Amino acid sequence: MDLGLAGRVAIVAAASKGLGRAVASELAREGAEVTVCARSEPNLAAAVEAIRQQTGRTVASEALDVSDAEAVERFVEGVVRRLGRVDICVINAGGPPSKPFLDTSAAEWRAAVELLLMSAVSFARAVLPRMQKNQWGRLITITSMSVKQPIDGLMLSNSIRAGVTGMARTLANEFGAHGITVNNVCPGYTLTERLESLLEGQARREGVSREEILSQMASRIPLGRIGKPEEFAAVVAFLASERASYINGATIPVDGGYVRSLL
Repeated sequence: MDLGLAGRVAIVAAASKGLGRAVASELAREGAEVTVCARSEPNLAAAVEAIRQQTGRTVASEALDVSDAEAVERFVEGVVRRLGRVDICVINAGGPPSKPFLDTSAAEWRAAVELLLMSAVSFARAVLPRMQKNQWGRLITITSMSVKQPIDGLMLSNSIRAGVTGMARTLANEFGAHGITVNNVCPGYTLTERLESLLEGQARREGVSREEILSQMASRIPLGRIGKPEEFAAVVAFLASERASYINGATIPVDGGYVRSLL
């Protein structure tokens, strides 16, 4: 299937590892002009090289903190100056600490809001006026299945990613008439560095092995296994495409059926 992404200009945030990197690779493979950002320059360089080897395409990159609104604006402006426009923006950010409520400080709450919610606000503010000018755009947030079914121990993520989802759904209403779709994609348990960190932490707390925790997770998924980053990335690439032009305001789980809700 030709997704019609050749020549489209795409930004992928927090793309040095995990789901962000998988999405950047998939968009590049489909022919988009991709620019990625993340905090760590060495990790970004490794990601860019890995994508080049996987796809044969060059991906641009810039190191920045997605919670820095001014840096996000400069980053987007640089992409537009270099490539003329921005068509696709995939909003992503690393996960906050996994802690129960009473062990989570006010400072940690504020930091998580800046990381997850305000970074999404910054990217939306930077790209939507430019997409509106061109009367075409795709804004996609990477959230979590926790926005549909909270995950024990992920108090910060459960709470704040739901806010990102609500913002995106409202933006879908405001900007749909301008040829811009806004959708949320909710990964379930997927084999990334973030999941490995959660596995190790839970295993330590419960005094069991990583493999036992992984097996327990897989047993709760109807497909009976953990997801792969490229499976998630394929859904994002489709939503970014012309083929998905009538999908707007959706919150789509990519979780093997883990979430049991009807909607």
